[in-house]
Amino acid sequence: MMKALHKAFIIGATIIGFGSAALPALAEESPHHQYAATKFDPAKMQEHMDQRAKRMHDLLKITPAQEGAWQAYLSALKSNMPQRGQFDRAAFKQMPAPERMEKRIEMSRNHISRMEANLAATKTFYAQLTPEQQKLFDEKAGRFGHHRHHRHGHMKAQQQ
Repeated sequence: MMKALHKAFIIGATIIGFGSAALPALAEESPHHQYAATKFDPAKMQEHMDQRAKRMHDLLKITPAQEGAWQAYLSALKSNMPQRGQFDRAAFKQMPAPERMEKRIEMSRNHISRMEANLAATKTFYAQLTPEQQKLFDEKAGRFGHHRHHRHGHMKAQQQ
């Protein structure tokens, strides 16, 4: 009996040791954790968006003649961003079901309006690009110019 308890203790201690050895690896910040850490910081979000815009600008090799169209495009996208802090979750939960559904429909309509405005801005900007730039924009635009929702299935599909 004593040997069995001793053996169980050794096995348990070994498992705990391996688990604690893995913690530093888990503590490393993945891109998802970096996003989560900056998700609610407007300054960091703006810095991230500015970096992405600069990378896209450099990738497309925007010419001085195209700079005005680029700036108008960025301005349109920024003005169509959803505003944080306008949604009161506690009040939403207290609404009767029909009112919650109406609120969801209203939010969906607002989202569609922003998407339509972004589409118009994208079409205007896209028309100013050369065919080579359009090809690059087509390849990279899925990650630029709109807010993406991270879904586990979507992320797995991208990694494959």
